[in-house]
Amino acid sequence: MHGIALIAALLAAPVAAAEETPPLPGWMAGCWEQVEGERWTEECWTAPRAGTMLGSSRSGRGDTLIEWETMQILPGDAASGPGPVFWGSPRGAARTAFAWRPDAGPGIAFVNAAHDYPQRIRYWREGENLIAEIALADGSKPRRWTYRPRR
Repeated sequence: MHGIALIAALLAAPVAAAEETPPLPGWMAGCWEQVEGERWTEECWTAPRAGTMLGSSRSGRGDTLIEWETMQILPGDAASGPGPVFWGSPRGAARTAFAWRPDAGPGIAFVNAAHDYPQRIRYWREGENLIAEIALADGSKPRRWTYRPRR
């Protein structure tokens, strides 16, 4: 019985470790867009390199820019905990950190419960699309974007 338990523990360990500290989400790399009539939102992410992903987002209507943000995803540290950290800077404001947290949903989630809104940022893929969602920490008051690859 002891041998079976040991084998089960060894087989489960890599899966548990992967869930505890995911790598940078390279599957987000690329440029993405959502277009609804004259309203548009674009988000672009670099592939992970040297422990860094850089992102930018902008939204507008027609030729008018309404919102923009610069972002980074970096490895975690002693202060933030294991896993990546999402840093956002809307309209050039001071950066705000959102630490990776395990989430029951697909993809990757980052949380900062002390922030006003959003408190949770989550990304996942559905086929070729990238889905981005912001919400309160408990998932309430969600706002979602379904991005298609920009060609």
